[in-house]
This record gives sequence, C-alpha cells and structure tokens, in this order.
Amino acid sequence: MLIVLAALCAGCAAVPQRGPDVDADMRRLMTAAGVPGLTLAVIDHGQVVYRQAYGHADVAAARPLRTDTIMYGASLTKAAFAYMVMQLVDEQVLALDAPLPSLLSKPLPDYPAFADLRDDPRWKALTPRMLLSHTSGLLNWRFINDNRKLDFKYPPGSRYVYSGEGLQILQLVVEERTGTPLQTLMRQRVFERFGMRNTSMVWRDDFSGRETVHYGGNGAVIAHQHRSRARAAGSMDTTLDDYASFMAGVLRGEGLSARARAEMFSPQMAIVSPRQFPSHWPGETAAYRGIGLAAGLGWVLYDSPLGPAFFKEGNDDGTNNFALGFPRTQSGVVMLSNSSNADRMFLLAVENLFGRTCLPWYWMGYVPYDRPELRAPDRGAQPVVSPGCE
Repeated sequence: MLIVLAALCAGCAAVPQRGPDVDADMRRLMTAAGVPGLTLAVIDHGQVVYRQAYGHADVAAARPLRTDTIMYGASLTKAAFAYMVMQLVDEQVLALDAPLPSLLSKPLPDYPAFADLRDDPRWKALTPRMLLSHTSGLLNWRFINDNRKLDFKYPPGSRYVYSGEGLQILQLVVEERTGTPLQTLMRQRVFERFGMRNTSMVWRDDFSGRETVHYGGNGAVIAHQHRSRARAAGSMDTTLDDYASFMAGVLRGEGLSARARAEMFSPQMAIVSPRQFPSHWPGETAAYRGIGLAAGLGWVLYDSPLGPAFFKEGNDDGTNNFALGFPRTQSGVVMLSNSSNADRMFLLAVENLFGRTCLPWYWMGYVPYDRPELRAPDRGAQPVVSPGCE
C-alpha cells in the first residue's frame, strides 16, 4: 500500500499528499472495498487545494460522479447545524447551559413529537450543550426501541450517547427562539456564507437529474430521497465542492468568534462507549483514553499525531461520508460516497494522505475491508486501537 507521510517539523504544516498517486490509490481502495462512487477534497492552510471525483453517480447509466453531483449529506448535517447554533450563542440568542423549560414556549412533552417524555421529568434538565454534545442520555432514534417510544438511556449530562432525537429537540428550540424555519436559517447563516449554492436542507427542483444513485452493501440500488422536511439531524443535500468549502471555513474559523470556536472544539465529556453505534448499550472502556476521545459541540474530538483533531461522519443506507480536520495546520479531508461500503476504505485513505492519524476507526465502525474478522457478529465488543495510539 502506498503510504504518504506528511512533512512534520517545528513551525511547518502537515501537507497532505495529492495528485496522480493519490488518484490511483483511491481507485484501488474503491475497487477493493466495493465502492462505486466517491468524491475527495483535501484542505491545507484553510484552503481547498485538491478535489476529485471517482467512479459513477449512476453505474447502470455509466454516468460519472462529479464534484458538483448532488449527494446526501446524512449526519454531516449535524456539524453544519452545530456551526449555525454557535453563531446564535455568539449573538446571545441562545445560551448553551440554559435549561430547556426556559427556552420553549411550553413543556417539551406538550409538543406531539415528544409526548413520550410526559412521565419523565428528566427532560427539564436538558440544555443546548447536552443536545449538541450528544450527552442528553436520549437514544439515537426511538424506533430502535421495541415499543418505538422515545426514552432516556442515561441521566442527562452523564454519558455520550449519540442522539439524533436530541438534535431534533434543539431544532425546535432554535426555530422558536429565532422565529425562523431551519431551512432558512441554514441557508442564510451557513450555505450563503460559504458559497454553498448546491446545498439545501430540503429537496430543490433544480437538483433533478444531478443527484447520485446510492448503493447498498450488496450493490443494491437505492434511489436518492427527495426530502421535504428540514431536519437538523440529517436532511441536507450537498456536493463535494460545497461541503469542502464549509469545512475549509470551519478550519479558518470564519463566522464565529474565537470564543465560540474554542467552545465548539473543547472536550465536553470523555467518551467511554466501546463503539459509537450503539452507544446507548451498557459497558465502558478506557481504550480511547490515550487519544483523549471526547464529545465536542457538533463534532467528536481526539488528540492525533498532527495535534488536536475533530471529525464528523454521515451514514445512511447507500451513503458513507466523512470529514476530518486538524486545526493546528488548518488541514483536513472530506469524502462523500454513494455507497454503504465506503467506510471500509476511509481509514486507509486518510492514512495515505496524512500518515498515522490515530483515528478511532474501530469505535467509529470504520473497519477496513482487509480486516473482515473484526466485523464478525460474535466477536464481542473488545475495542481495537492502532499501534502507537494507546
């Protein structure tokens, strides 16, 4: 395997490799992992310095994937939403530690979507900080429960539990406090700021014919959904060009005060779950203590050989996306795919670009294609950490 190490020295940035060697290696990894289409952007010193599309947006039609093809952002939406929320914090429209009853016009269970919490007063302890850092104690989605009802798996503020439900509660707060629909807030405060002309929280008619087809793990065709409701937890359509512009802006710190940016990238709570999904299952591990794995506000944080790092994933049937940033050098990478198999190549692709990063790949579920034994259902929950990253 081609291993490309960034140049590291006192006072100089980590410069990721790019060019023909990277293109050849990306295509090799896609073939090995069974990924029909993927786009890649590389950021250095806060600028997008390389972007490329590989494979097909539609295999049957032999339509090539492009860097401006409309792709589903999935949970990358959450990071963009968090960035917008931190702008509201900057403007004192929202306080991170305000309890939920002080932020809503009526009790949370009085909203039909959250009536399941009527007999559990713990909702009153929720704050925007908990909701943004996935420390609300709410499970990811209520349909995971056998009774399909929303509930707390841990007391609020006690443990990292990835929760899309928590982001939906914060969306309710934000829309009430501003009097503005989420899709408008995101367009005005994030998408227009970073020139994201082909990004929207809901489907746009002008996207028709430009969107990718998606492919399941077995290659099954999955049509691109036309989402009509803006959801903070994941409804955003975007392109590689657009999301890379956003990621570069995040690395430059645009749109936020230094204080708000520092808060966003400050560890809110150490992560002790053996795996990210399902993070509400009982059990704890100290395996990730060495890299300081922790929840930030909208992002997950850890300590890498390149300095502090932050990342966000976006996964759905037929979609695997990944964004990783290194603030010290304002460098990073964005990968968007139309396949459920791309997570099997992300670690290898990142290390080809940056060298050893200590990415918590096992916790993320990013088991490489050449380590299938780690995907065995009966393997257990014993974490795996890369050598030198203990």
